[in-house]
Amino acid sequence: MLKGLYKVEMHTVHGSRRGVLYAYDGKMMGGNSAFAFIGTYQETDSGEVMVDISTVRHNEDPNFQPLFRADQITLTLRGNKRGEQYFFEGGTTQSPGVAFNSVMTPISEDAAPPALPVGHGGICNGVYSIHIRMFDGIDGGNTGVMVLHEGRIRGGDAFFDYVGSYICANGRWKGELVNHEHTPSQGERPVFGGYEVGIGFSGTYTDDGAVAEATALVGKRSIRFSAVLKKLAEA
Repeated sequence: MLKGLYKVEMHTVHGSRRGVLYAYDGKMMGGNSAFAFIGTYQETDSGEVMVDISTVRHNEDPNFQPLFRADQITLTLRGNKRGEQYFFEGGTTQSPGVAFNSVMTPISEDAAPPALPVGHGGICNGVYSIHIRMFDGIDGGNTGVMVLHEGRIRGGDAFFDYVGSYICANGRWKGELVNHEHTPSQGERPVFGGYEVGIGFSGTYTDDGAVAEATALVGKRSIRFSAVLKKLAEA
């Protein structure tokens, strides 16, 4: 059964990209440092998986270019499971004749703290962009996506994945997560690269998003940063 957090590697004639996808209850949400992926899937009795998934840009940095030369597309894919991985192929009517292939590899969620019940008026389930800014004179930041679903945090980007949990009430939230490198960053993310990082955070939320201040333990070093989340789609 297709369920859980996956690293996804995507290919067209225009190049290759990576990101993360969280699959649950027929929904598929994820993304990377520039785009969110929002879609649905169905599994047939024969084991085939049918996917309709769209892209939404959340980072205007021109260095991040889309695979289909358009920021918003909808892909129709067919795939199947081979071992622990899922293999898909398909395309989009916005770029006819351009073949798309992807491979989804499961990411362990064993390090995730258990999800706690979310009460009435809690933060909305959905996929959010996350923009991180470092404190204490550290030069750097990061962008990615985060899926919030019934007390669970799942997300990441082309190099990292996040698994965690949160509680929330009356416009305030807090939680913890583990940041893990699913693909070696080779110096492109110097702060967290090479470490499995535990992070605690607290902040506030509205119907449109959330903010938080966080502390990450990187080796023996504590690093503080802020995060801004913007809701891209509800789940």
